[in-house]
Amino acid sequence: MESGEKTYDVVIVGGGVTGTALLYVLSKYTNLKKIAHIEKERDVALLNSHVDNNSHTLHFGDIETNYSLEKAAKVKEAADMLRAYVEINGKNGERLFRKTHKMVLAIGDDEVRELEDRHRKFKDLFPGLRLIGRDEIAAIEPKVMDGRNPDEKIAALLSDDGYAVDFQKLSQSFLMHAKWHDSSRKIDLIGLTALREIKKEGDVFVLKTTSGTLRAKTVVLAAGPHSLIFAKQLGYGLEYGILPVAGSFYSGGNVLKGKVYTMQIKGIPFAAIHGDPAVNNPDETRFGPTAKVLPVLERGNYRTFPDFLRTSAITLNGILSLLKIISDPVIFKYFLKNILYDLPIIGRWAFLQEVRKIVPSMKYRDLEMSKGFGGIRPQLVDTRAKRMEMGEAKIVGDGIIFNITPSPGASVCLKNAEVDARTLLKFLGEGYAFDEEKFKKDFIPTPP
Repeated sequence: MESGEKTYDVVIVGGGVTGTALLYVLSKYTNLKKIAHIEKERDVALLNSHVDNNSHTLHFGDIETNYSLEKAAKVKEAADMLRAYVEINGKNGERLFRKTHKMVLAIGDDEVRELEDRHRKFKDLFPGLRLIGRDEIAAIEPKVMDGRNPDEKIAALLSDDGYAVDFQKLSQSFLMHAKWHDSSRKIDLIGLTALREIKKEGDVFVLKTTSGTLRAKTVVLAAGPHSLIFAKQLGYGLEYGILPVAGSFYSGGNVLKGKVYTMQIKGIPFAAIHGDPAVNNPDETRFGPTAKVLPVLERGNYRTFPDFLRTSAITLNGILSLLKIISDPVIFKYFLKNILYDLPIIGRWAFLQEVRKIVPSMKYRDLEMSKGFGGIRPQLVDTRAKRMEMGEAKIVGDGIIFNITPSPGASVCLKNAEVDARTLLKFLGEGYAFDEEKFKKDFIPTPP
């Protein structure tokens, strides 16, 4: 495409659940006339949104013990939007989700006291959240209590309102339900096309891709850690580096009926170890995720090593930041344990100790590393402040948005899309509008 041929209202870069959710929202709830969506893979959602590369959990903030009440309320608002979408479209035969129970276990006096206090604080926000003891845990998840020390103090917060979501199918659903056939607008979906360079000429962005040059009034990068590469091309986010954290899973047969989480380690931004049946195979329980740093931006794709160097924290300030971060005893112990989990023989034994907090009777021979499973979480490091950023990683520039890591992941994709859509309309100015009435009608939270 020649640069002078067409100027889009917006170009969206990246076909994971974040990028496709934005395309859906822009096509259905705004009056943008010219939209382009580019994706470098042969299809959408083949990286972190792929069904094998994430934990399938729709996070509401009820059993995530690292969430404050304030954060849980925000996450619940976003998750309720996605719940509404999958309920409506999933019941139409798309098989986007599976309804399940979920619980977070507290083991020992200190954890039980913490969980009891959490229930008191959170029960108004989550009326369906119940504090249960040994007998009820055993009735709901027999393997959680089978073989457990009878003197061990244990409790759980239980919700019957859990969702296991296939975020790959969800991304495909967003594409399918975008308003492709609206004669008043033009949407171009451009696959097998990678962005190479982006620059601004006057009020227009010029995007050089492997399929030609595109021009746009506004741009949204929804390309995970790659978003930071292009942010830096335009002078944004120069203080940031990426620590690519790979999450892996073990499989342990058909042992759990729903999602069972452990208590979150304080000060660690990564998910606590949990077990749950895979959304696409309920007879297989996955345990994880583990967390290890890899010098790539895509799991298993070592051709992204140069991209890692372009975004990494491997600078003088970055190295000082990493040394400061790793000097924290909690973080150091966490990363050391996760290095062990991938070692032959001893790794499975080390991870078995974590799994036995959930399923005490699990045997070494029954636990296997799930080869080829797990994605990359781009953990942002502020090399000036010398700290890991714990929440959402988003940079908003002049006419452009860079989404690096939403928090908590795909659960907030529709809310993130709403926020980005409203920001884009402000960029574009007079004549562009958001259909508030229709949006509220579609996404008013439904009671659990």
